[in-house]
Amino acid sequence: MRRPLAIKIGNSPDYVRPQSSLTLADVVYEYYIEWGDTRFIAVFYGNNSPQVGPVRSGRYMDEHVARMYHSFLMFKGADPRELNYLKGTDISQFLIIVGISNCPPYFIGHYKRDSYNNVFFNMDKWAACVLKKGLDDTPQTISGGFFSTDVPASQSLATKIYTFYSVYSYNYWEYDPATQNYFRYQESQDMVNGKGEAYAPLTDAQTNLPVTAANVVVLFAPYIFTNSYNAHDEVYNIDLIDYGKAIVYRDGVAIPAYWNRTEMDQPILLTNLDGSPIYMHPGRTFYEVIGTTSTYTQDGSDWHFNFQTP
Repeated sequence: MRRPLAIKIGNSPDYVRPQSSLTLADVVYEYYIEWGDTRFIAVFYGNNSPQVGPVRSGRYMDEHVARMYHSFLMFKGADPRELNYLKGTDISQFLIIVGISNCPPYFIGHYKRDSYNNVFFNMDKWAACVLKKGLDDTPQTISGGFFSTDVPASQSLATKIYTFYSVYSYNYWEYDPATQNYFRYQESQDMVNGKGEAYAPLTDAQTNLPVTAANVVVLFAPYIFTNSYNAHDEVYNIDLIDYGKAIVYRDGVAIPAYWNRTEMDQPILLTNLDGSPIYMHPGRTFYEVIGTTSTYTQDGSDWHFNFQTP
């Protein structure tokens, strides 16, 4: 047992796919970063992998995930505004940033591509690094989740869940009753100059498995700027404190929900509209974090989300 690891994983440009070890994560958040692109932050409770990544830069949003899961936060540098902020918090001791030594165990991948998108993390070597550096690797008690294999009652079916972040980044999840999982499909081309939507299955280069989730949760959260300079550069601060609207998808059904997080060091609690807790299907949960002004439509069992920032 160890402290959880939250690792930033790139999703753009297209050639970074297939990524490594998304199928070994317990929880994954996808959120918009800037200029049409999204990024993942994957949380690993106990699974290990010799190759996770490609590891990319940190954002303000990552503080929320690190606090929620009491995790180490692995990332490859950050904009000075965001890096200085993270280093000034009380979780600074848990920031594990790419360096030039073998501890922490980052390494250059075997892919023939630019080095910026070719850095990976070796979880198998992490335990030895923890001992060497004397880091606090105490297993954590994480509360806030409820799980059950019982299918919740819902009048809304959910076979496909589309999220359109931009003409450069869009995806959908498709439910498979045989495995009780949603399978991820990622855009295979941009939609510039009249090109239409096109998708391909997202797979894991480390396990050779399709990327799936037992639960897909769409969170509506504020994307805010602290000042006009941040707005110019699209440096967002996503606010995951307090509460907001959400929709939970599991077992082929959709559940209207609220997300609640009143304390910094607790995960998000998902409730029904009457305040009762929502029981998630045991397995991986994948969060799509979209803006509070984002819109959606329902066409039978297909759901279409259109990302917008306030």
